[in-house]
Amino acid sequence: MKVIYQDLPPAEVAGRKLVGRVLFALLVLLSALVGAIAGLLLVYSTDLPQVEQLEHYRPSSITQLYDGQGRIIGSFALQRRVVAAYGDYPEVLRNALISIEDKDFYQHSGINVWRIAGAAYRDIESGGKLQGGSTLTMQLARNLFLSPDRSFHRKIEEALLAIQIERRFTKEQIFTLYANQIFLGHGVYGFEAASEYYFSKPAKQLTLAEAALLTGLPKAPGLYSPINHPDRALKRRNLVINSMLEDGKITARQAIESRSLPIQLKLQPDPSSLAPNFVEEVRRYLEGKYGSDQVHQGGLRVYTTLDMDLQRAANQSLLDGLCAYERRHGWKGHLENVLTGGTTLAGYQHLDWDQEPEIGGYVHALVTAVAPGSAALKFNRYSAALLQGDAVWTQHKLQDILKPGDIVYVKITALGSDGKARVSLEQDSGAQGALIAIDNATGAIKAMVGGRDFELSKFNRATQALRQVGSSFKPYVYTAAIDQGARPDDTIVDAPITFETASGPYIPHNYDDKFEGTITLRRALAQSRNIPALKLADRLGIKTVIEYAHRFGLTSNIPPYLPVALGAAEATLFEQASAFSVFPSDGVRVTPRYITKVADYEGRVLEEDFPEVKDVISARTARIMTSMLHEVVLHGTAIAASGMKYPLGGKTGTTNDFTDAWFVGFSPAITTGVWIGYDEKKSLGAKESGARAALPIWMDFMKVALAGKDPGTFQPPPEFPSSPVPQKVDTPDAAPAEEEAH
Repeated sequence: MKVIYQDLPPAEVAGRKLVGRVLFALLVLLSALVGAIAGLLLVYSTDLPQVEQLEHYRPSSITQLYDGQGRIIGSFALQRRVVAAYGDYPEVLRNALISIEDKDFYQHSGINVWRIAGAAYRDIESGGKLQGGSTLTMQLARNLFLSPDRSFHRKIEEALLAIQIERRFTKEQIFTLYANQIFLGHGVYGFEAASEYYFSKPAKQLTLAEAALLTGLPKAPGLYSPINHPDRALKRRNLVINSMLEDGKITARQAIESRSLPIQLKLQPDPSSLAPNFVEEVRRYLEGKYGSDQVHQGGLRVYTTLDMDLQRAANQSLLDGLCAYERRHGWKGHLENVLTGGTTLAGYQHLDWDQEPEIGGYVHALVTAVAPGSAALKFNRYSAALLQGDAVWTQHKLQDILKPGDIVYVKITALGSDGKARVSLEQDSGAQGALIAIDNATGAIKAMVGGRDFELSKFNRATQALRQVGSSFKPYVYTAAIDQGARPDDTIVDAPITFETASGPYIPHNYDDKFEGTITLRRALAQSRNIPALKLADRLGIKTVIEYAHRFGLTSNIPPYLPVALGAAEATLFEQASAFSVFPSDGVRVTPRYITKVADYEGRVLEEDFPEVKDVISARTARIMTSMLHEVVLHGTAIAASGMKYPLGGKTGTTNDFTDAWFVGFSPAITTGVWIGYDEKKSLGAKESGARAALPIWMDFMKVALAGKDPGTFQPPPEFPSSPVPQKVDTPDAAPAEEEAH
């Protein structure tokens, strides 16, 4: 169509033609721009993830371990996360998050054009990369699908994904996904896990100040960490509170009160620190069966046999017993000094300090200053003044044995809210110990301690350390004799004897280098006499005795030499405790177990573990042996335990040169084993027998384990026909039954 400009001045005609050409050019440019944008969006959207997968999305979550009463004792996770529902997040937390991160969350459709434009302007003006302006939905898209790099390309993808998410999911679903996914510092993901970690309570119980603190973290969890940077965290928290006030979510009075509060954290202790050796055993089993990914990301629910109360008692009993041993042998010194390695006092951190300290616990502390009669210490976030009275047992003046930079071992006697602590000086010379407690009826492992400090040594001395068992082996000798017809009141001669062996004469002796003459088998076992045990083993044949030991569950290869009867055989504490549980269980051995049930994330049961039972000896033999081992407590080497008003039995064990000290004992319900020694198999010191070093620890634990419970009774042994003269089982003139014995 031709436009005819009639009756118009030439200048106006020219102007109108120019405007037309400009408009045409703008339309062409706009069309090209729209086409370019459409093409660009098509290109960017081609490789975008499909948001449909969010319908079945389940974030990596914690595998949790529970004790027999349903209490959490440990966890495995790559990301510390507890998945929660929308209703688990209180209104105060939802309001705080939306006020500080995305005020228009419930109105927009995934993106906020004005926020993005404002952020872009600020970034262009400052010369920085495009950042800021993201809605909660965009942040969710970035966290789930995209890289953290800051670029125009990523921002477009973020916006496109956010729009798709908003089209397919409700605001509640989006909020829940975000609240479970976001990183909040110190390995914690999601607000539920963060609430438990920082405040030791579920998110539902958060106060306004606490909710504001947590919702201030997504912007920069490291920068605003309330642990590492409390001053920054406080300012950020108050900014969140002010934002809520501006949005009308809280009153001015609430804002003033919350801003005036200091940051008060109650960090959740690592549940795995209570029974680290037990948790590690469970981890190895689970990873072997289900794989590492499932264990650390799959959110399994693992129900174990452990009892948290008994585990605490086991920890305390063993550590107290080790320190009692250390004090008996005096101050040795040889302290590590951090200054010699170039570390400063202010910059030093010990592995012990990663765990929250407890009253009654033990910790390595740093000496920061020494004065006449006192020393200043620090550990974790606490400081303590060590006084001369706290180190009387050393028989030294503090200024003579301590200097700044020394690492000392202390027991915590008090912890104040002001960061002040009271401690007593102890010693860690390297002596180690282990304890394990097993339920007789079910085989359930109720407590396990594998060493003095798991952080310093992961080696589990309860399950992995093969040690000579000493006289705690003798019950297998007497069991074999009873099983083959001997009676507890039969007599044997405790007198000097020489055994002719393939390697030459073997002349044994008793612990006290004395001989009692004719005694009963019951007394011989109770007093742990060596000569009677050797004579019985010689008569039965050492191979027969070893066969009985294997029947009880000892797995190591035991050489067929006569001294094995006195404990020259190696076993783990785990094996010994399990073996001794046969006696009060009428000859039945229940295979020890750690786990009762494993369920997956959805609650489906993956496995259930039921007790595995095996007959070892007859009920008759078991009851007779139980009565004989009860005599060990009443009148024998474990007489120190006779004051405990419970039916108890057991056996002490001591190896040559006091290298290993054992006590394995039982009640009708529970069997507990204790071992003390050094890893390098050196002497514990003169007279450090099983009765002196191990038995007190066993007693301290069993007092807690049996308190307030029905102790039960041992089944009585069978009646024997009366006989005017006890049968004599001694055969001193007989030739050795085993040629290889020595």
